[in-house]
Amino acid sequence: MVNCSKLVAMRQARLATEIRKIEIIPGYNRYAEGSALVKWGHTHVLATVTIDKTLPPHLRAEGHKGGWLTAEYAMLPRSADKRIRRERLYTGGRSLEIQRLISRVLRTVVDLRLFPRKTLILDIDVLQADGGTRCAGILAAYAALHEMSNKLILSGKLSEWPLKTELAAVSVGIANGKKLLDLEYSEDNIAEIDLNVVASSDGKIIEIQGGSEADPVNVEEYFELVYMGISGIKDIFETVRPQLK
Repeated sequence: MVNCSKLVAMRQARLATEIRKIEIIPGYNRYAEGSALVKWGHTHVLATVTIDKTLPPHLRAEGHKGGWLTAEYAMLPRSADKRIRRERLYTGGRSLEIQRLISRVLRTVVDLRLFPRKTLILDIDVLQADGGTRCAGILAAYAALHEMSNKLILSGKLSEWPLKTELAAVSVGIANGKKLLDLEYSEDNIAEIDLNVVASSDGKIIEIQGGSEADPVNVEEYFELVYMGISGIKDIFETVRPQLK
């Protein structure tokens, strides 16, 4: 177990409730309908949006009149300190879990009635990982959808803003008894409890994912972590809102 002094050293000058530096580069991919590169500390994630003019087969069979949104998530081979094998035929369990999470939470944001009989496909690729990849992936996906929305409004293809709310996610946890916001990999690796909080910028919870890695956590500590995450998401949007186009 890492001791408290080493944990403080890992944080360096960053406070327990402080978010790592976040930079968003909208329009990173010139071909996609929307795209964004997110640099969140040492975690870098690229998200692109493709508007497909068909629905998935099961929705076509049901006569679905609105649109749909789905996500694919992958970590590139050298996104980590050791090479990760490409998932060529079947998506691994962790990647499948994360892309389902991203799909679910982004469907709460987009007014899919404005995309009748179409599918928004989000591709989220982790270029470099240092903890919080799913949170950075959610933010990158939101930023890519934001850029897509701007393009559609400016081109006259949409007359109504399709994003119903702002959305972001952040990790919270307890390591060596200390509550931490926005865990780096070295902190996440030793965390006794690790949660990912997804919420709107006005503090409404969309999803909470995670749990204890050691002893059960009491209700008071759990809700303190959730509140820390919601406060962190408000800080995230203070930082990233001016960067979105």
